[in-house]
Amino acid sequence: MSSGGAEPAQSGGQGGADRPGDPAGRPRVGEPAGAPVWQSSRPGSIYDYIRVASFSLGPDGRIDQWSERAAQMLGIPARYALGKDPVEAFVPGELRDTGHRKVSEILDGREWTGLVPYRREADGATDGLAEIYLMPSRNEDGERAAVCLVVDVRALRGIETDLAASQAVFGQSPIGFTLFGTDLKLLRVNERFATVFGGPASKYRGCGPHDFLPRTEAERMTAALRRVLDTGEPVAEMQLIGLPGGEGDRRRWSVSLYRLHGASGRPIGVAALAADVTGRRRAEREAANARRNLALLNEAGARIGNSLDLETTARTLLDVAVPQFCDLASVDLYQGLLAGDEAPPGMSDGSAELRRVAFASAVSDAPLATAPGATPGPVAVGAVHRYPFNSPCAGALRTGHAQIIPGRESDDGGPEFGAVVQSTLAVPMVARDTVVGLVQFSRTKGSEPFGERDTALAVELAARAAVCIDNARLYRREHERALILQRSLLPPGDPEAAGLDIACRYLPGTTATEVGGDWFDVIELPGHRTALVVGDVMGRGLRAAVAMGELRTAVRTLALLDLEPAEVLSALDEIARGLGGDGEGRSTARGARGRSGAPEGAEPGRSARTADLSEVYLATCVYAVYDPITRRCTFANAGHLPPVLVEDGEDALLLDVPPGMPLGVGGEPFEEIEVELPDGALLALYTDGLVESRDHPLDEGLQAFRRALSGADRPLEDACDHVLSAMDTSHGEDDIALLMARVQGLPKDAVGDWNLAPEPRSVARARELARDQLTDWGLQGLVDTTELLVSELVTNALRHGHGEIRLRLLLDRTLVCEVWDADLAQPRRRRARDTDEGGRGLQLVGLLSEGWGSRRTPRGKTVWFELALPDGESPAVDPAEALLSMF
Repeated sequence: MSSGGAEPAQSGGQGGADRPGDPAGRPRVGEPAGAPVWQSSRPGSIYDYIRVASFSLGPDGRIDQWSERAAQMLGIPARYALGKDPVEAFVPGELRDTGHRKVSEILDGREWTGLVPYRREADGATDGLAEIYLMPSRNEDGERAAVCLVVDVRALRGIETDLAASQAVFGQSPIGFTLFGTDLKLLRVNERFATVFGGPASKYRGCGPHDFLPRTEAERMTAALRRVLDTGEPVAEMQLIGLPGGEGDRRRWSVSLYRLHGASGRPIGVAALAADVTGRRRAEREAANARRNLALLNEAGARIGNSLDLETTARTLLDVAVPQFCDLASVDLYQGLLAGDEAPPGMSDGSAELRRVAFASAVSDAPLATAPGATPGPVAVGAVHRYPFNSPCAGALRTGHAQIIPGRESDDGGPEFGAVVQSTLAVPMVARDTVVGLVQFSRTKGSEPFGERDTALAVELAARAAVCIDNARLYRREHERALILQRSLLPPGDPEAAGLDIACRYLPGTTATEVGGDWFDVIELPGHRTALVVGDVMGRGLRAAVAMGELRTAVRTLALLDLEPAEVLSALDEIARGLGGDGEGRSTARGARGRSGAPEGAEPGRSARTADLSEVYLATCVYAVYDPITRRCTFANAGHLPPVLVEDGEDALLLDVPPGMPLGVGGEPFEEIEVELPDGALLALYTDGLVESRDHPLDEGLQAFRRALSGADRPLEDACDHVLSAMDTSHGEDDIALLMARVQGLPKDAVGDWNLAPEPRSVARARELARDQLTDWGLQGLVDTTELLVSELVTNALRHGHGEIRLRLLLDRTLVCEVWDADLAQPRRRRARDTDEGGRGLQLVGLLSEGWGSRRTPRGKTVWFELALPDGESPAVDPAEALLSMF
């Protein structure tokens, strides 16, 4: 029983655990399972904890042996104990009689067990309490003796306390607490573990992981137990999943393992702490889903709506949703809305035609068959289809509420929707209380089905996309209308002009940019002159297009009055200022203005609406009038880029035309210059979209434009295309207008010009000159009509005018006759009464000519008429019949 003694033990028990190379205490290879083994290490048994010592009494009742453990535990060396009467030496005086009597009984052959107080020194105070087990024995001579086992009562009390505490912790712990032996069988489980898995705690003693966990989880648990038992390294928070007690819901546990050691330090098993973390895991998953949803909404807010293109917006929605939110998705929009209809038939009941505008999938490149209840077969992007009235998708469109559609277990018809899809969310896209389409989010089998939080997120994503798509639709409608309006106001594709070859190009901005206010025009003026106009309204959108149309109409009206270019721009400036706002804006516009176009001293409280309108109706414009007879062109500029002139064999030159202020600013007069244009010269008018972009400044663009025009000896249409290809016109930031004219001039033999004396015989002279000139031109079919009308105009000049009379005939695409006099009074056509002898001359001119009019000149006025050249098909108007029709 000494502490250094060697005790036998059986293999597989606790006694052989400390053998070298066998930490688990298992028998060695070739060793029988029940063979006895000896160990020389500390026993590590319960006696190491309860502190047991021994001594013996001889036949005389005195101590003849005193163990080292007794000396350590009782604190009495052997030299003070051997040979002494234990009662006299260690028992207090008042208990000695009882002690002598008990020793005598033992020596007589009786056993005794009891609690005995003792003192460490003679005559000292009692300082210990020992539980002594006295057993009779005999020595070698057969005499009676005694063997005594002594236990320190204080150690026993400590062990009792520790066991009670251990039992309380083990039994009352809210965490599952289990002890596995070295054979990986459960030695003990607490009530919490038994409650989780069902049944009493005794049911699990001797069980292994395979008895209460699914196979795969049990294998993981067994491997972890062996690793902990062999290495001593603990395992923290290993996740296990199981179905406790046959329940339908899976539970998740977090298990921590650590190895247990005896007092000798050898492994005696593995302790496992298991906590049910199903709720925590669910909360973590919900928190992760909430973070994911917030991230998705944040990404959707940042990405959706950056484009005003319907298809781009729909594709962006799917890029955000797939695969972060679902595995495949599609967007359908009402075909009627895409076509511009405000309320397509059948929209209210969800049966109207829809067009698939976008599709995205993380599982398949090809579209799958449609959801249950829809038309069978996959719907490709761009295809137009309908949802049957009773289908869930039609119900979502009809009610405006999301529908969860479960998948189907069917493989019929190829890649069936239900064969791979677990559930689908059909979410109507609602913008401004109007359903514009349907988006479907689908998750494949193996993914988590849609729940309430997913539905709320899908509705929010669809709503954001719907507003952006509706904005894009409204923008597209306004953009198309503005573009139609703008193009309807541009001149026809091949405008014609006397003495000029005309080529023009108009490139609108991309669909992502608003319509601008660029325009150009070619206006035929009396006397075969031509007005060339290029302008640009500041601002964009439908209002800019409307402003452009108003200004273009005003330019045409002013041009037909045959005003000088500077006068045209001055009148146009007044019109632009009047268009720029309401009464307050017009009255303010007539005040003094700075160069920026804002009224000087304007009130701070001026409404934003007035300011916006004033800005929209600011415009730049260049107006040029070319006379093919004199080959001179008069320019006036209102804040526009200067025209470019290219003469034969020369580099392109920016004409030094005074820039002037933009239209709508007011307060500044416009200047004009006159430039002689030789035959073959090229004139180019343009807007800033051609030469200016965010990639390069205006000066670089003008230099590039001049280089593209230099040496442009190719045909005019080819020269136009060359300029557009040489310049960077693909940016689409602004509209581009380009008007190019090559000067030809009228040949001298196409002009007849005579001065007539202010006397009656000049009428006959004028008829004679006109007859001879038309005969030389081979226009005998127009001789009678021309003579009659020339005589009328010359007669009016003699009767109502004064000074020298000038007659001019011009032949180009039409025949023009002009009669000049020095009087400023403009002729006025009136209806003559039946009894009047005169007053029918201008009526006759109007009946027989294609057109007539008058214009002011620096020294008087000019009255003109125009006749169409004979085409051999239409008969000429009979002057006699025209005369008779007047009576």
